[in-house]
Amino acid sequence: MKEIFDQLSADCSRLTTKLYSTSFSYGIYFLGKELRQPIHAIYGFVRLADEIVDSFHHYDKKFLLAKFKEDTFEAINLGISLNPILNSFQEVVNQYQIDLELIVLF
Repeated sequence: MKEIFDQLSADCSRLTTKLYSTSFSYGIYFLGKELRQPIHAIYGFVRLADEIVDSFHHYDKKFLLAKFKEDTFEAINLGISLNPILNSFQEVVNQYQIDLELIVLF
């Protein structure tokens, strides 16, 4: 039943994009339909990292960012994450064989 979880993960990434950036969310619809979900997945990943840095002021940001990085690479290596955003992201990274160095640089 991983297909259901993968759909939930894609929906979470799409909703994250929509809630955080209405204009970017609308702009995605000008792309081919096959590119929309991967763009949502990447945006969701970037958005979570950005939230750690920009919004979680009363938390240990250094720890959260390190944990997010660890969880990201674990998800990519395992091909799954219980975090729906990371699950969606790892699927795109693995499907499109995105160079991990690009993720490290981010």
